[in-house]
Parts: sequence; C-alpha cells; structure tokens
Amino acid sequence: MKAKMLTFTNQDSPVHRLTGATKLLVFAVWSVSAMITYDTRCLILMLMFSLVIFRISRVRFQDYAFVLYFILLFFLLNQLAIFIFSPLEGTRIYGTRHDLFHLAGRYTVTAEQLFYQFNIALKYAVVIPMALLFLLTTDPGEFASSLNRIGVHYKIAYSVSLALRYIPDIQRDYENIAFSAQARGIDISRKEKLPARLKNIVSILLPLILASIERIEKISTAMELRGFGSGRKRTWYRGRSFTRRDYLALGMVLAIAAGSAVVTFYHGSRFYSIF
Repeated sequence: MKAKMLTFTNQDSPVHRLTGATKLLVFAVWSVSAMITYDTRCLILMLMFSLVIFRISRVRFQDYAFVLYFILLFFLLNQLAIFIFSPLEGTRIYGTRHDLFHLAGRYTVTAEQLFYQFNIALKYAVVIPMALLFLLTTDPGEFASSLNRIGVHYKIAYSVSLALRYIPDIQRDYENIAFSAQARGIDISRKEKLPARLKNIVSILLPLILASIERIEKISTAMELRGFGSGRKRTWYRGRSFTRRDYLALGMVLAIAAGSAVVTFYHGSRFYSIF
C-alpha cells in the first residue's frame, strides 16, 4: 500500500481547474446518460471521450490501480451472474436467436446474449473512468461545497468530505500497524501461505478499527466544541464560483447526453440491435 488510492492529487490540468460543482454535475449527467442507453454506437463514442478526458487529467495509474482491479473483479462476477441467472436475456430483448454453442442444460451461448453483455461491459467502461476521475481530481473540501451548492444539507456534505479525507488516514494507520506487526514477527507478505496471511491481516484490523473509532470521537468532540451544526447555513473556504470553462464543460456534456438520447430513442427503443 505504498501508493495512496483514491485520494485527491493536486495537479495543473484542465480537469483539476474545473470547480467541484461542475465535476459533480458532469459525472451525474454522464452516469445517467450511460445507464439509459443501450446503443452500442453511443457507448463506444462516450468511452472514447472519457478515455481522452482521463488522459488529459494526468492522473497516475498507481493512484487508482488497486480500486480498478477491485472493480474489475466485481465486473467479472456481475457478467457471470447475468449469464447464470438469465442466459437468454439478449434473445428476449432483441427478438432473434442465433445459437453459437451449447454448454449444459438451459445454458446455450447465443450471439444476442454476447452482444447484450458486451453493451453491459461498455456501460461499466464508460462510467468507471469518470467516477475515478471525479474522486481523484476533486478536493474533499470543495466537494462538500459542491454538494451543498446543489441542495444537499451542509451537515451531510461535510460528512462526505470527512469520509473522503479519512481514506489516506486509514491507509497510513494500516501501514503503521502492519509495520509494527511485522516487527513482532507477524508476516503478511506473499512469502506466507494464504490462510496464514488472511489470519494475520485480520489481526491487524482490530487495532485499525479501534484507532478509527478513537479518531472519530476526537473529530466529533472538536466539531461539537466549535458549534458545528448550530446554524442553518454555512460558508465554504474551498468554494469557487463558476467560470467560462465550467460552463463549457457542462454544455459539452449536456450536448453529448442530448445527442445520445436522440440516437437511443430514435427508433422507439433504447436497445440497438445488429441482428
């Protein structure tokens, strides 16, 4: 865990220069648009656009590698579950059936099912880069200000900000506890067998949880002593006003979402078929 994961990286890029409110609105519009459409053409174009934006953000791979691998694991489980519980969903949606090969029982691989699950994969690929980009390029304080600006109560917004700020603290505590455990002869490296490694890692979690509870208590006490929550509104030190680049970014994403919606529902169905 040498590299910090999903923590704000302060860099000078066009994405970093956008306000937190802009990035939040862009992510929301982008996600809704990707969830609505099953048009492969729209999803591929959106994927290419998101990868270009991800490229110009200058975010390092090690900053999100662990989380990306974790997401990919759940993605594979999701794809497997779709086929197990509904192996002919694609056939039902597209209204045709082209069998490729039979596995066992009711499980037959069809071209329609592969195409349907390919579109599901594209949805993941479209949304995940933007989600990671939003988390890695938005300062937690500014994120709280952004949530409050769009109508979220400032107590909830501040709680989300504290949770994001707490991620590097948890990583640092885990590293310190792990180093202390290794100094006492508790091995959690790959040299140890997997069952023993898991047991040793679990032994680290208890002091990590206790340290987290202690920190939460201190933060809660400090906020209470400073009168947090006594007012109906609050100002934000990290808040920023919209600039021309923010309006351009919002306009671009809204145009893409509108174009995707038009293409998706042009024929009366959001499912694009090649059959």
